[in-house]
Order: sequence, then C-alpha cells, then structure tokens
Amino acid sequence: MKKILITLVLGLVFTAAYAQMDNPLKQGMLNTVTLSNGEVIYDLSGEWDAIIEYGAHGGDQKDIVKINQDGNKFAGIVTIGHTGFEKGEELLTGELEKNGFKSIQRMSRYSGWISNSGKIDESCKTIIIKAKLGDGTYYTTLTRK
Repeated sequence: MKKILITLVLGLVFTAAYAQMDNPLKQGMLNTVTLSNGEVIYDLSGEWDAIIEYGAHGGDQKDIVKINQDGNKFAGIVTIGHTGFEKGEELLTGELEKNGFKSIQRMSRYSGWISNSGKIDESCKTIIIKAKLGDGTYYTTLTRK
C-alpha cells in the first residue's frame, strides 16, 4: 500500500513539474523569491516534514528539515535527529535555478554527499528527491509545514 501511495505521489509531482516548465515562475508568486539579477526561483526557506527512505539500511525515517536559503543556494538541517543523523546535522545542500534545482545533494551515512535529482511541485509545497545508491533508488519526500 505504501509503495502504491509513493508511486501515485511521484506521478502527480512529476506531472506538475512538467506542467510547470510551460508555466514559468513570475515575480510575486507564492513561495518564490526574486534574485538581484531579476530571476524568479522557488523559496524553500522554512520547516519541512521529511520522510527519508533508507531501504534495507534502516527503512523509512521521519524528521523535520529546516531549509535555510541564501539567494539560489540552500542547505537543509535535521531538527529532530534520526538513525544516523543527529539534531543540527546537514542533510541537504544545493542550488536552485528557474523552475527547479540546478543541483541537489543528500548526505548518506555510508557514502557521504551524493548527487540527486529532485522535483518541486508547482505550489512549492512538496519536494521529491531521488537518489541512486548502488542497485537501489531512495527517495526523500519533503512537505512544507
């Protein structure tokens, strides 16, 4: 049941992300920020409920990630702590560009910083981050609080 729900959510997020490509962000839109060069990007600042999938290495973990954003760069810090991460440790880092991520990395307990792909839904209320590790694919789902 959980896998079906994750598949459904992913399908909706990716559909919204592709629709967003045809509908660029505009100044003044909710959950956006305008950079000094005039580019409008998502504003990820704030607290996000997080479900962090570790597969066979620990199942799914829940936490709250606080994202701090400076211009187009951001970092996400765990605020509760979960298996392998203490409160205050950095979990995510990356850069934004119009309509999404330019780059995003997630810290792995076993492999260090890993490059990921990610999608932000059109309203910037859900982020799905996809990491390839060995033979597996692991997801981190963030939902704006």
